Amino acid sequence: MASFQNSPHLLILQPPAGFRRRLLLAGLAGCTAGLTGWSDPARALPLKTLAFPRDRGAHPGFRIEWWYITGQAVSSAADRRQFGFQVTFFRTRVEGTQGMTSRFAAQQLLFAHAAITDVAGQKLWHDQRIARSGFGVASASEQDMALKLRDWSLTASGGRYKADLPSSDFSIQLQFAETQSVLLQGNQGLSGKGPEEKQASYYYSQPQLATSGRLQLKGHSFEVTGKAWLDHEWSDELLHPSAVGWDWIGMNLDDGSALTAFRLRDKNGAAVWSSGSFRSANGQLQTFGPGEVRFTPVRQWTSPLTHISYPVEWQVSTPSGSYSVNAVIDSQELDSRSSTGSIYWEGLSELLSTQGQRVGTGYLEMTGYGQPLRL
Repeated sequence: MASFQNSPHLLILQPPAGFRRRLLLAGLAGCTAGLTGWSDPARALPLKTLAFPRDRGAHPGFRIEWWYITGQAVSSAADRRQFGFQVTFFRTRVEGTQGMTSRFAAQQLLFAHAAITDVAGQKLWHDQRIARSGFGVASASEQDMALKLRDWSLTASGGRYKADLPSSDFSIQLQFAETQSVLLQGNQGLSGKGPEEKQASYYYSQPQLATSGRLQLKGHSFEVTGKAWLDHEWSDELLHPSAVGWDWIGMNLDDGSALTAFRLRDKNGAAVWSSGSFRSANGQLQTFGPGEVRFTPVRQWTSPLTHISYPVEWQVSTPSGSYSVNAVIDSQELDSRSSTGSIYWEGLSELLSTQGQRVGTGYLEMTGYGQPLRL
């Protein structure tokens, strides 16, 4: 894992006292970054109509934002080798520099994570990037999804997306095509994340993306096809003060349905908030209310590197049905302390029926198990 603490693109100006430490300690997971204490008090977000392609682009007036694609793919070779993949771009607004007129002021910071789960090799490959926006190094368009962070990019055109993320040990070069309409999470895209009105985000998903392209591992290239899931979310505040992290699943079911479920946890493991949605293959959407989703841990795995223990098998109960969620491999912990400051678990997982039959695949994300998230 490369370190970016001395990157010339992080901050050119002398940072305010404690800035770098605050940045590196700002907890993100899969999806978020923030500098606690810099922003104005969070406001309640109004219900609004999301407009595309504009809302696929960046929203720099909000403190935190992320674009997230995960999925499962198999190689076209005879062995049908299985992989999981993660592509995540984060943006955070630095409130302390918004009044500065210098082009060198770090008003927006961009982060990115990339990972491949090699199921046959029982290994997670991952890397990260960080840079301030500007100077052709990092950018996030406000017109449509067009993200760049050095040599990494994620772009959209019509109903298609493209991810190009080379790294020293692996590479992701994938294309994604929409097969279904956009899924607006929560109340028409306004997703509650806690009991207070200000704890909310604008949030939409694009499940069941048809995936094709190339994955490379240590110089070996694999032509792959599969399914992916896209999330895009932006907000000023997500976590209730008592929440230390969350558990989340985004699952593409084999019949074309899509399941989202998440809960925010307190330090004792109790749910502070839970929600999600289920959309059937024929497009019928069911949104879950607070308290209607239950996550029950079944089996734990302890990381040999960080000694953090994560539940890698769950029972998840929702109004649309009950399921088991099982990690395809246990070792899918990501150490992002060189960019977003957090350690979290995120990886390819299977969705099983109560009878034990596989009904889908997707990603499980778990944050705040080593130390509380700070957004």
